[in-house]
Amino acid sequence: MESKNKFKVIGLMSGTSMDGLDIAYCHFSKNDKVWKYSIKKAITLKYPASWIEKLSTAQSLGSEALVELDIAYGRFLGKACAAFVKQNKLKVDFIASHGHTIFHQPKKGFTYQLGNGNALFAECGIPLICDFRSLDVIRGGEGAPLVPVGDRFLFGEYDVCLNLGGIANLSMDIKGKRVAFDVSFCNMGLNYLMAKTGKEFDEDGALSSTGKEHLGMLKELNKVYNTLRKRRPSLGREIFESRIKPILDTTGIRLKDKLYTYTSSCVKEIAQAILSSKKNGKVLCTGGGAFNSFFISRLLDYCGDDATLIIPEEAIIKFKEAMVFAFLGVLRVRGEVNCLQSVTGARKDSSTGILIGFRRI
Repeated sequence: MESKNKFKVIGLMSGTSMDGLDIAYCHFSKNDKVWKYSIKKAITLKYPASWIEKLSTAQSLGSEALVELDIAYGRFLGKACAAFVKQNKLKVDFIASHGHTIFHQPKKGFTYQLGNGNALFAECGIPLICDFRSLDVIRGGEGAPLVPVGDRFLFGEYDVCLNLGGIANLSMDIKGKRVAFDVSFCNMGLNYLMAKTGKEFDEDGALSSTGKEHLGMLKELNKVYNTLRKRRPSLGREIFESRIKPILDTTGIRLKDKLYTYTSSCVKEIAQAILSSKKNGKVLCTGGGAFNSFFISRLLDYCGDDATLIIPEEAIIKFKEAMVFAFLGVLRVRGEVNCLQSVTGARKDSSTGILIGFRRI
């Protein structure tokens, strides 16, 4: 590494929507206590159908098969990084890998992200930081969300940072403390519905926009969120499959009406979360949902004049999470807090992440 204030890092992120592996090569520098960032190169590596099948069914594997898949996915990540570095002739200090979440049950004391770190390191030979969530969960936290640390240091000019990924979450400063929480399932449900048409997602919300609101379905979705809103748990596959998916599978409702109604449910929850915390604030919108013009227009309808939605440049929309995990790696290498108890509910702040392949720290 050039210095303790300059870093060249690859961030890896695979989200719940399973649209692919985000690989972002980022530069970070600190001057006068202010962090600056830039995304130099970034790609989304689309998963082949075989990996989508493996990742979507991993939770039901037996123990030996799951360990085998963990190593195989780690090798997949390592090979992807090696090819990315070689193709772009990059100089990299280290990789920060989120992995792909298979189990997330903080109330039972565990979270599990697939993508064996040793296998990843063995394939590419670049020092690695992985497993960013487990320490916080063991300390009594939700292990999520983690991005708010990056929001505070890299995007502090915005009042609210909203991520519209597989799960919608937001973060903000309230009375000097960073708070953040998952709000609703977002692209996870939209993509699940679109899969029934053979498409990966509803581009620009084109099909959703042709539907009508189904009051019965909306009422059932609201029941779920009325419960979740009271305790703000970190949302994961388990809750989606047990409580949201059965509603989406309801028969007798046209697909376009399901999409429209699901969108309405999402934007209602998001708008309520924003406006109950910040009025007249600047809201940074990132994640795949920021490309969904129908979704954004519906969110504008619900927010009215009480919030300003800001859509940044495409690289930030697509790769903000991967970049922030690269930044979490920077903080970990510096021995600084990268996981906030005010966000996760843990007993204390953490500098979390397992380091592999570093000669010295």
